[in-house]
Amino acid sequence: MIRRLRRGCLAVKQNRWRFARQALKCLIRGRVRYNPPPMLNKKMCLIGGGNMGGALLRGILNSGLTGAENISVIDVHAGKLETFKKQYGVTIGRDPRPAVAAADLVILAVKPMTLNEVLDQIRDSVRPEQLFVSIIAGVESTHIRDRLGKQNPVVRVMPNIAATVDAAASAIACCQPATEDHMLLAEAIFAAVGEVVRVDEEHLDAVTGLSGSGPAYIYMVIEALCDGGVKMGLPRDVAMRLATQTVFGAAKLVKDTGQHPAMLRDQVTTPGGTTIAAVHELEERGLRAMLISAVVTATERSRALNSIARKR
Repeated sequence: MIRRLRRGCLAVKQNRWRFARQALKCLIRGRVRYNPPPMLNKKMCLIGGGNMGGALLRGILNSGLTGAENISVIDVHAGKLETFKKQYGVTIGRDPRPAVAAADLVILAVKPMTLNEVLDQIRDSVRPEQLFVSIIAGVESTHIRDRLGKQNPVVRVMPNIAATVDAAASAIACCQPATEDHMLLAEAIFAAVGEVVRVDEEHLDAVTGLSGSGPAYIYMVIEALCDGGVKMGLPRDVAMRLATQTVFGAAKLVKDTGQHPAMLRDQVTTPGGTTIAAVHELEERGLRAMLISAVVTATERSRALNSIARKR
């Protein structure tokens, strides 16, 4: 127990807040000894400082995977770069070539439409042993490997925006010549901002449609629940707070209990009650079919993006 407490305190001193919280939870619950992640000691280059890129940067540093001195961030927006430098102490730049040349690992977090331009720009700075990790929707790992022309290992990841609050759902896959060590490295990075699963790459477009785009669907659900409460006379701030906590609590029950959502729904659906009346209305209005169609549509768009990238 004393060792667990010391590890928790050490993590706090090192600014590893996420893992400090886990260590202290282990202490309180009397669980098995907490083991923080090993330092990666890799030179990293993050190309793209948008919402996802910024979330990954924060997660990597807060988790203690590596230090700010090992990370370079490349972006076209000077103001954003200065913010990263001031907040995290990382190296910044607008030209990716010097940072790529010095890196062991390159994270691609740019828009799909600008990817080929970036790959063409850095091609001559790339070494065959460098690992590339891509979070670009709809672009296959083989396209990145072949465009670089150096037979680099590439791991493709589809996270989601919840990475900004350390609650992402990320799926990873790879192409040859990526190895198990490369996959473990990618898993360590994305575990710093949420949960990670492995899938075959052929399923990553479906992952994009489900969990990649999924937060947008749930935001609409929360908004609609809030509006329903307002329509029935609740103040908007109260309705929003209740709607948000309802979605959070329902998701937590599914995750923590492992029960099928239908079983949990039945537990709150009494004969002749309010919930079964509302469920009937949702079924009549096609809620289930609409959500399924949303996943299908986003999946198909992800596949189309790969085709567009290969034609450019």
